[in-house]
Amino acid sequence: MHRSESEGRPGNRPLSREEVQAFFDHCDGEVARTAKSGRKGWLAAYRDATLYKVVYGWGLRRRESSKLDTVDWSANASAPQFGRHGALSVRFGKAMRGSPPRRRTVLTTMGWAAEAVAEWIADIRPLYRVAGTAMWPTERGGRISVEHINARFAAYRDALGMDPILSPHCLRHSYVTHLLEDGFDHLFVQQQVGHSWGSTTAIYTSVGSEFKNTVLRRALDRAFEPDRPAESS
Repeated sequence: MHRSESEGRPGNRPLSREEVQAFFDHCDGEVARTAKSGRKGWLAAYRDATLYKVVYGWGLRRRESSKLDTVDWSANASAPQFGRHGALSVRFGKAMRGSPPRRRTVLTTMGWAAEAVAEWIADIRPLYRVAGTAMWPTERGGRISVEHINARFAAYRDALGMDPILSPHCLRHSYVTHLLEDGFDHLFVQQQVGHSWGSTTAIYTSVGSEFKNTVLRRALDRAFEPDRPAESS
C-alpha cells in the first residue's frame, strides 16, 4: 500500500477524440480570424495553439509545458520519421515532496504533433525576434505563465460551449486514454507521463465503450475459440 498525491480531481476527465479535434480546430481558426482582422495577436494565438497541441501530443502538465526550451527536443534513432523532434526532455517534471523537479524523456508518438512543433520552431517562433531558447516566448522576451495557459484554454472552451469544469490538464488525461485505446502498453504510457505508480495512470484512464467492447470481444473470442483438430503424426 502506498500514498501519493493524486491528480485525479473530478473535473480532470479525458476529452473525447471529437472534443480534442474541435478544440484544435478552434485554436487554428482563432489564428486565421485574428490574422484576417489585421490584429497583431495572431502570433500569440499561433503560439498558444501549438502549445496545446504539445500538451496533448506529449501528455504534459502545464508547468512542464511553460518551462520548455527549443533545445529540449532531440531525434530518436528508433523513430527517424519524426526528424529532430522524436523525443522531448522534460526538465521540470512534478517533484516528490522535498525533492527537486524530476526529469524524464517523452518519446514522440504522434506525427502530426511533431510537424506542428517543427513548423513553430523553424518558421513562426523567429517572428518574435527575442533572444534565448524559451519555447513559448512573450513579446517582452519572457515565458508565458501557467495562468495564461489556463486563461486562454478557458476562453476557447467557453467559446465552444464545453463543460466549464474542463481545464488544460484534461488534455494530459486525453493523451493517456487515447494511447491506451490505440494499443500502447500500460507501462510505456506510465513512463511517458512520469507516474511513479501504475495506479496513478489508471486514475487518468477513461477508455470509451467501443474500446472496452473491442477488448471484451477479443478476450471472449480467445476463450471460446473452437478446439482445433489434433495434428496427425
